[in-house]
Order: sequence, then structure tokens, then C-alpha cells
Amino acid sequence: MTVTDEKSAETARLHAKYLSRGRAKIAGMLGGQIEESSAGSYIHTSAGEKYLNCAGYGVMLLGATHPDVVEAVVEQVRRHPISSRVFFDDVTSRAAQALAEVCPGELEKVFFCGSGAEAVETALKLARVNGHKRTVTTRNGYHGRTMGALSVSAKRRYQEPFEPLIPDVVEIPFGDANALRAALRDAEPSCFIVEPIQGEAGVVIPDDDYLPEVSRICQEHDCFLIVDEVLTGMGRTGTWWAISELPVQPDVMLVGKGLSGGVVPVSAAVATPTAYAPFDKDPILHASTFGGSPIQTAAVLAAIEATKAHDVLGAAGTIGERLLRTLRTAAQAAPPGSIREVRGKGLLLGVEFEDPGSSAELMLHLLDRGVLINHSVNNPHVVRFTPPALMSEDEVDTLEAAMEDSFRQLGKLSVGRR
Repeated sequence: MTVTDEKSAETARLHAKYLSRGRAKIAGMLGGQIEESSAGSYIHTSAGEKYLNCAGYGVMLLGATHPDVVEAVVEQVRRHPISSRVFFDDVTSRAAQALAEVCPGELEKVFFCGSGAEAVETALKLARVNGHKRTVTTRNGYHGRTMGALSVSAKRRYQEPFEPLIPDVVEIPFGDANALRAALRDAEPSCFIVEPIQGEAGVVIPDDDYLPEVSRICQEHDCFLIVDEVLTGMGRTGTWWAISELPVQPDVMLVGKGLSGGVVPVSAAVATPTAYAPFDKDPILHASTFGGSPIQTAAVLAAIEATKAHDVLGAAGTIGERLLRTLRTAAQAAPPGSIREVRGKGLLLGVEFEDPGSSAELMLHLLDRGVLINHSVNNPHVVRFTPPALMSEDEVDTLEAAMEDSFRQLGKLSVGRR
């Protein structure tokens, strides 16, 4: 599809000149539409189209512009959006309390940040200041693109242009507890950073006993455990955290994506008092000018309250199970042998194809039917669905119909455009 209207053409020109030519080219291939507004499950474009948003990389669990969160943020912006950091800020204190109260185990010390990658940097610094200088990470894991986060996001394509990265990082296979045990045996004090479900690797779900065994191994070897729940947390998998029902004891857990209800950028590193002690003692040791600003934490507080009030956890589990069944049934209409697996937990769903071209084709078919989904950065064979939990019955029906029709169209030479 080519850009045709004057407004889209000018936006594409400005984006290419001042932001990214590559991004502008991709957007142009997808029609060059301009996102003009969003509400609930839908994004509305300047061309008058609307799209059911199952993309957004997992941010919109509450849907877009949730009224409770927006109201809280607007009130805070009008009254006091950024604090001086000289006096106390009551909304940030209450948001930290609210977040700690829904976190597992002894996680109660909160450091608010602006992005998932910044939360990762915070956790890595906590590990180091506690004496754990060596880092173990998982192959194809994803933790962000800043230098520390990139160093533990074990995908060579994205690391090589920026080398040398931080030293003493060891990569092991995801889901293999024995590999972690071997990596820690007779090693200097280490930390281990791991996702409960690998998102950008293509919704890779480990065996049920993997994370509990990881936790035991880390305790045995005095290994600092960082669990990255940036994508999986805040109810995305049907519980507050993917580790909620598991005997897993992180030193730090990372939170992001849905933490602000999709209204403002915010993330957090939540630590045990023991792990956080160096930052507790010296508040200047690690800081962020905009991290923990009232505008962010007003959104956090409202998002946590909305998650409870609307039973987002239950909805994510129920709708997620339904959509997973629909995807598996619909996938049977795809050309024989084209699909490796359909998998997911809660509202984090993935379809893995034999050929990455088929994953791109499915995205285009769904786009034609008014549904947005995401590819997986570290695995082009996998497309991901991360729909909101507060979809209506009609919206779920619409999504299921689009899934079924799109799989039936796979492998055809002509892809009809909207």
C-alpha cells in the first residue's frame, strides 16, 4: 500500500528526514496511516480506519486511555507533574506501597524509572554494588537496548555494532537449569537475569519446574537473581506476575509495560531490603531525574487500582485461554506444515511458523481485517498477540473472526488490501 493523502505524505517526509528513514519506509509499506487517537481496544487513524490493537508490545493490558488512569494523570499534570526532589512526594510514596503490596515475597523497595531498559540498568547496578560482578544471561533473551541491558540481551545481531559491551557476561540456553548450575560452579560471585517467558524470542515458555529450580540454584551459589517481568507482569499472564504462583525468590524483579496503564512511560525495579541496602544507605548512588515523578506514579497508582477493580487478572486468564483455543483451531486451516506451534499464557500468545515469510503474511492479512499484532525481534518466525484484557464480547468475537479468516488466506498469492 502506498501513501496517498497529503497529510500522510508530509508526515512520512518529516519522519524520514528527522527521525528514521528505515522506520518511515516500513510505515509506508503498511499504508502510511497516522495514529490519531486511541480508546479501549482500538486505535483510530486520520484516514478514518480503526484497528483492534493486539500489538503495542504488551503495554495496553487495560486498553488505551483508560478513563481512571487518564483522569489521575490529568489531575496530577494540572496540579504538580514534576517534583523538586527536595521535599516528600505523597503520590510516589503511595504508588510504591501499592506496587510493593502486589509483589511476591520480600520485594518491597521500589525504584521508579522511565523505561524497561532503565529498570534493567538499575538491577544490574544493584547486583554489582552488592559484589556480584559477573552476569549470566539467557540466549535470545531480551532486556533492552541501553549498554548494560544490551550486554545481557544475547542476540549477536544487535550487540556487535556496539561492542565492546560490559564485560564478564556469560550466555546459557533458556529453560536449562543444569546449564545455570554449570555456569555458576566454582565461579566468582554472579547474578542471573531471566525472563519468566521469553517475549522477543517468540513467547518461549519454560517447563513448570525451571524457575523454581533456578531460584534454588541461585540460593545455593549465592547468585543474585533478577527476574525480568517487564512484559509478563501486571496481569499479562493471568496472575499479577508470571512467578506469582511459583516458589521463586528474586533479589530484584523488573516491572514495566502495563505499569502505567499505557498512559505514560514508567517502569520499576523492585528489590528486597537486603539487595537494596546500598541504595537505601546512599540515595545519590543511583538516581534518575524523571524517574518516580508524580505524573508517572499517579498513573501507577491508578493502574494498580484499575487492575483490581476490573478483575484484569481473571479476564486475562479467561480471554487468553479462549483465544489460545481459537488460534490453535484457526491454525489448522493454514497450509500443511507451515506452522510449528501455537503457544501462550494469558494474553501473551505466539504463533511460530516454519518460514518467517508466513509470519509477515499473517500480519498483513490481519492488518487487512483491522487487527494489529507484533513480530518478535529475536525470532522472525513468531508473531505475537498481546490484546487488552478489557475487551468486550463483541471485540473478542471480532478478533476471533479475523484470526480464522486470516489463517484461511495464508499461502495465497494475492493479499487483498483494505
